[in-house]
Amino acid sequence: MTLMDPVTISRTFIEVAEVWVPEGDRLVLASGAYGDHETFGEASQRESFAKGEGLPGKAWSDACPVVLKGFDGSYFKRTDAAKEAGLTSAVAIPVFAGATLKAVLVVLCADDATRNGAIEVWSEDAGTLSLCDGYFGAATDFEAVSQTTTFQAGSGLPGGVWAARRPILMRDLGARYGFLRAETASPAGLKRGLGLPVPVPGGRVFVVTLLSAQATPIARRFEVWDARSARTGARETARLIDGICDRDGPLWDPDNAGNERTATIWEGPIGRVLGTGVPVAETGAAALGYAMMVALPIHKDGELAHIVAWYC
Repeated sequence: MTLMDPVTISRTFIEVAEVWVPEGDRLVLASGAYGDHETFGEASQRESFAKGEGLPGKAWSDACPVVLKGFDGSYFKRTDAAKEAGLTSAVAIPVFAGATLKAVLVVLCADDATRNGAIEVWSEDAGTLSLCDGYFGAATDFEAVSQTTTFQAGSGLPGGVWAARRPILMRDLGARYGFLRAETASPAGLKRGLGLPVPVPGGRVFVVTLLSAQATPIARRFEVWDARSARTGARETARLIDGICDRDGPLWDPDNAGNERTATIWEGPIGRVLGTGVPVAETGAAALGYAMMVALPIHKDGELAHIVAWYC
């Protein structure tokens, strides 16, 4: 694998990622990738959240993804530290295995006039998916179209995720086939999309889509792993079933099954997610030369089914 030269990495749409896990009746910090925002990371290490408290606690109590587009006057507890770091918005994604909360993944973004991308939350009502909330940066025209767009099961990226109940990686959002908002995705510079099912107690349907622009990417590398009871001998493994990298190109070839790539339980960040069912957000060696990596488990019917990873 060719490592990304750190000097070639431009700013990303997401600047911070952190994982909060339940400990007793509170959420505590399990891991985080803070980049240059070390002071904000130190503030996070001093925090914990009760159910309903702060952004992680609200995602826990509401049992759904939560978008916070601004911090002033909100329930966000680290406003001063976020303002000092230039962070202006955040999205929290709860990770449930059945009725059990495993963790809350929080990603934080900074806002400016050129930072394009989208983190969307879609919810089902009366048989269709509509935009529940989202953060779009400078992609205001794309945001306006998204607010009036709905999806049936199987249509577009959100509808495809809903029907399949699994993550889907879409390589070219500007192509008309498969992405229903292609005409507005291209002018916004949106290139790739990753759709994630977010299972929650009660059977409500939520889909989160991460739409990455080339100039300010959510990620330069995406991976989708199948974690459904794949085993090598007595050792549990996950199989890479899709992925793409700006430098390495396609990471998985359906016509070349002999070169199957696997991750073994407890080995590396994917293996740790496989073993715990809890996300990781890290920098350093785990990020394979990128500024940060995030690995997010997707549970289905209470069992770990997939792991998605992105590297910025």
